[in-house]
Amino acid sequence: MNQASGGDSVKYDHFGYLAFLFSLATVISFFVYIVAVYPGVDLQENIKEVATSTPSQPSEAEKIDLSQITEPWKPNPALVVHGKALYAQQCAMCHGSEGKGDGAAGAGLNPKPRNLVTGPWKLGGGYIGLFKALTEGIPGSSMSSYKHLSVVDRWALVQFIDSITQAKVNVSASELEAFARAAK
Repeated sequence: MNQASGGDSVKYDHFGYLAFLFSLATVISFFVYIVAVYPGVDLQENIKEVATSTPSQPSEAEKIDLSQITEPWKPNPALVVHGKALYAQQCAMCHGSEGKGDGAAGAGLNPKPRNLVTGPWKLGGGYIGLFKALTEGIPGSSMSSYKHLSVVDRWALVQFIDSITQAKVNVSASELEAFARAAK
């Protein structure tokens, strides 16, 4: 018998209004707890700052003018530095940051990536064997070809790998030069 006209008072259900106020108070209390009281979740993340070079101080790898290198197969400390930077980008995920064949992506590979520090080499090792492995890949393994890298970049990788390996293979300078001039 609720009538809005005729002076009769309209009766409302106050339970819905009380439920709304209770819900509002609960939500506000929850947000205050989350913002002011709750300590958060520790995911135990170890965040490392990445060293970046400023434009005024280029990294060692950026200082190398690769266009000026005409014989990249000859030992060159600047190419070793460049090769180290390339290795970090192209190889470390499988071969590991120290070249021990323990990279994160290499864990699931069969056969496991080569330990570049101790060898042994499937394609003979040394500058020639390493360059062949980078250029052609190694059949029957996960080592794919890196022929998409420039010749100078591949020689830089060879020089870096040779700098960290204990499984040195010496090749005569004339044999290396003949191979290098024919390699593309």
